[in-house]
Amino acid sequence: MDRHEHKPVIAFTLAHYPQQHSFTALAHMGLDRWPLAHITGLRFWRLLGVGQGKAFDPHADLRRYALFTVWDSLADLRRFEEHSPVMRRIHRQADESWTVHMLPVRWHGKWGGRDPFADIVPASAPEPGPWIILTRATIRPTKVRAFMRAVPDVAEQLLRQDGLINSVGVGEAPLFFQATLSIWRTLPAVTAFAYGQTAHIEVVRKTRSEQWYREELFARLRPIASFGTWDSINPLEYSGEW
Repeated sequence: MDRHEHKPVIAFTLAHYPQQHSFTALAHMGLDRWPLAHITGLRFWRLLGVGQGKAFDPHADLRRYALFTVWDSLADLRRFEEHSPVMRRIHRQADESWTVHMLPVRWHGKWGGRDPFADIVPASAPEPGPWIILTRATIRPTKVRAFMRAVPDVAEQLLRQDGLINSVGVGEAPLFFQATLSIWRTLPAVTAFAYGQTAHIEVVRKTRSEQWYREELFARLRPIASFGTWDSINPLEYSGEW
């Protein structure tokens, strides 16, 4: 038995659709809400649009969508992945999909007024890695313009980092509800970007002093398994416990 079988676990699925299924995929951003709201063991979920770039991008990619879920146990997640019509449709219609299972190591903040990882015992830190970082914010309408001006420099610095494996910008609605999920080789690479890059440091300072965000969440996550492909490869080729 997997030693994580009965522990709370997080999943993220990123799916890319062929042109002929892009409208159906968009429609299911609304249609899948009802079945997800009635799944046993699913404590938190978000259906997410995806930007065209690898970080925050206000331009939606209408052929990519994502699903973020938090489960009472790995057994509940596996049952969903094996039997849910939501996952069957994704696998049937998408021309590429990638899923990662994760444990939360450290986090603070809220998402939609809730701590999605409430009551979960933090996992031990991976040594030496990899790490998955989730950053998510609700941007105040009056601060969107300032946020948009700051994003390009930060995104450029992010994509130049040697320790970055891949990243994607996702969101619940254009401009106001934004998140980035990024994969890193080591924790020092994460901290070097967060605290050593001038554009990022300046944005963090302004978000505090000018109160850009109405709500925010930051989480360090430990991957325990990954399946499928993202940009034609599995960025976290899984071979046992990391």
